[in-house]
Amino acid sequence: MPRQVFYYDQPERFVAGTVGQPGSRAFFLQASARGRITSVLLEKTQVAALAERVDEVLDEALRRSGGEASIPAVAPAELIDSAPLDLPLEQEFRVGTMALAWDAGDGRLVVEAQAALEETEDEEEPVFDDENGPDLLRVRLTGAMARVFAKRALELVAAGRKPCPFCNLPLDPEGHICPRQNGYKR
Repeated sequence: MPRQVFYYDQPERFVAGTVGQPGSRAFFLQASARGRITSVLLEKTQVAALAERVDEVLDEALRRSGGEASIPAVAPAELIDSAPLDLPLEQEFRVGTMALAWDAGDGRLVVEAQAALEETEDEEEPVFDDENGPDLLRVRLTGAMARVFAKRALELVAAGRKPCPFCNLPLDPEGHICPRQNGYKR
């Protein structure tokens, strides 16, 4: 089956969002432009890693340009997006591999999320640029929009379950069996 590439050059919206209660949330990346919406499913750790790397790449691009790039140091307040994910929420694929790149010529951050590959015994290496390869979401963001994305994504990850004061593992609403308390429930 031919590969589907969902391409957004300067989308109207690019956000990370969740569905469900803390402890059983599903994490999504969602891009939208001109009435078209693409949502992909990924893990919480992938959202956290992507947001952290976006900030790092933007900081490095700003440093290399000597402060002349149009990249804000922090997310502009007027662009902050706290709205829920757009509906209908239809998952296109589950993300396996992600990539980031700074396009200095255009002053854009390129974010790519590639579909996870099904593991087979004969396939040793993933296929990246094959027309029959895995589906791909490619988004090109301005520096300001990328900062806003990273801020929201980091807040989203931090809004999960509170950590146990003893072991730092996430607490369920009914408590948890704490390894630091020798298995006693708190």
